[in-house]
Amino acid sequence: MDMSEPTAPAGDKEPGQQGQRLFGLRWGRLEEPLGFIKVLEWLFAIFAFGSCGSFSGETGATVKCNDDLKEMTAISVQFGYPFRLSRIPFEMPVCEGNATKRTLHLMGDFSAPSEFFVTLGVFSFLYSMAALVIYLRFHSLYIENKRLPFADFCVSVSFTFFWLVAAAAWGKGLSDVKGATRPSSLIAAMSVCHLKQAVCNAGATPAMGLANISVLFGFINFILWAGNCWFVFKETSWHAQATNKENSAEQGAIDKQ
Repeated sequence: MDMSEPTAPAGDKEPGQQGQRLFGLRWGRLEEPLGFIKVLEWLFAIFAFGSCGSFSGETGATVKCNDDLKEMTAISVQFGYPFRLSRIPFEMPVCEGNATKRTLHLMGDFSAPSEFFVTLGVFSFLYSMAALVIYLRFHSLYIENKRLPFADFCVSVSFTFFWLVAAAAWGKGLSDVKGATRPSSLIAAMSVCHLKQAVCNAGATPAMGLANISVLFGFINFILWAGNCWFVFKETSWHAQATNKENSAEQGAIDKQ
């Protein structure tokens, strides 16, 4: 009588591996440094372009003509991405003559750094997502195809440089946006406030918290991509050659002893 245990079906031989593989992707590789950091790159790219691209703020002031016949006028100006402030109009009250209002615009155009920042975030999101899928689904290519790790390394270095430039440029651009949208800047642009024809008071300072966070996310992305360069470099033939040379040198020292 055969007392051996029944052989498990072929599909049940490796339940652990099946649990890690879903939709053709080996999710267990997310626990590895290269897989985990690509997830962070994908996530923080969303945070970066989302926080900058969705920002909107409001500045304002009040104007009270010395003429008692005219009531106090509240001026409210809304602005946001892509921060082409020179295209945002607002109405300045006129205290003399028959005219009641005059159209002015905010000062400055800061669309270049903000649009570059958001565009880089979108491309980082797309590339990190594609690289993550390839890493989870076709990880063997990193070992068999020497060109793929090299290409990934070059792209990672490029994104690292661009994130540093984008975060610094947008940080400077945001500082200029803050200066151009202060209520005091709004008052300075209205001639009625300088001719002693009216009393002008500053409104609430715009809340720039979300924009400040976007700059922080930009520098976090720079750090993540810089770290990713090291982990991708370890997959290239350059690192393998350096490791082999070190091992050969150590083996030679041991043999001499």
